[in-house]
Amino acid sequence: MSTSTLEREIKLRFQSAAEAREAVLGTGATSVRGRRLQEDCLVDTADERLRALRSVLRVRMDQGRSLLTYKGPVQPSPWKLREERETVVSDGETMLYILERLGFTVWFRYQKYREEFGSLDAVIALDETPIGTFVEIEGSEKAITDVAVALGRTERDYIVDSYRGLYVQYCEATGCAVADMVFDE
Repeated sequence: MSTSTLEREIKLRFQSAAEAREAVLGTGATSVRGRRLQEDCLVDTADERLRALRSVLRVRMDQGRSLLTYKGPVQPSPWKLREERETVVSDGETMLYILERLGFTVWFRYQKYREEFGSLDAVIALDETPIGTFVEIEGSEKAITDVAVALGRTERDYIVDSYRGLYVQYCEATGCAVADMVFDE
């Protein structure tokens, strides 16, 4: 099954998962999927063809469910706005193997604990990452704005960078080497 859409999302930073969960539930959101570990692998060719096009090819592994996702370049907008095509694959590890045989390699890996909620025609994800807690809101412009306002946030609080971009900023600020953004293994 494949879907094509224009993805529109923002992230908001929170001090803790407990604070974020309380705030999200305070909007009237309901739980859609419980907390679980997701592992994402970004792949590209040796000559970084996708990065040169400002695009991403990702394999996400999430409790026995895997997704292959293409994301096009981010378009100018107060929200993170880009083309997204995604399809379910039965085995993420096998998908990575096939991509490697086709000349792609994993260039960045990142993990997060994700819990998902639904509210006001939006999907709300509470993400616990190695660099902090974020609430990601995906939906229409109105839905994103309405949920953000319900969370007590404004457009000034919107984060439209990727987790990779946020991780690079974190590494630069803390003086640590940029590698994969994973929990201590």
